Amino acid sequence: MSYLEIVFLALALSIDAMVVSFSYGLAFKENRTKNALMLAFCTGIFQAGMPVIGYYLTSVVKNFITPYASIIVFTIFVFLGIKFIKEAFDREKETPKCISPACLLLIGIATSIDAFSAGISLALYGNKILKPAILIGVITFVDSCVGFKLGGKLKHLPTTALEVTAGLVLIALGVKAIL
Repeated sequence: MSYLEIVFLALALSIDAMVVSFSYGLAFKENRTKNALMLAFCTGIFQAGMPVIGYYLTSVVKNFITPYASIIVFTIFVFLGIKFIKEAFDREKETPKCISPACLLLIGIATSIDAFSAGISLALYGNKILKPAILIGVITFVDSCVGFKLGGKLKHLPTTALEVTAGLVLIALGVKAIL
């Protein structure tokens, strides 16, 4: 696989992270830079790491996780989406919208399962993994930051509506994964 093809692969893999970051950009009003960087760092690290794992575990894990990948993504995104919607109506508790380490871990996993498969593909193509993994991680980091920023451009809309919209986007990503 050529480096140009790997760039296109990285862009395609980063779309889920960008959409999730866009959803978070809609919902967050405070600590935007910190939250954007945490989310981008998390998705970038997972997008860089999962192809490496897939690359080295190609023969062992491919048959085990592939049949369940869409269900895993669906479950994680629907969980996060419902959490966003619930938090939209929970005004007594003013905590940040699911940016805890546990939520970041779930987001990282959910957005990088495709990257795991890409690592398998890279192994089957005979590519080395280090440069593609770094490229995938960097592109995902940048796209995640851009998505968060774009989501923030719509922050003038009512907060509850934005949070519900963000939750629905995450649920839609989950549904897309099983279709």
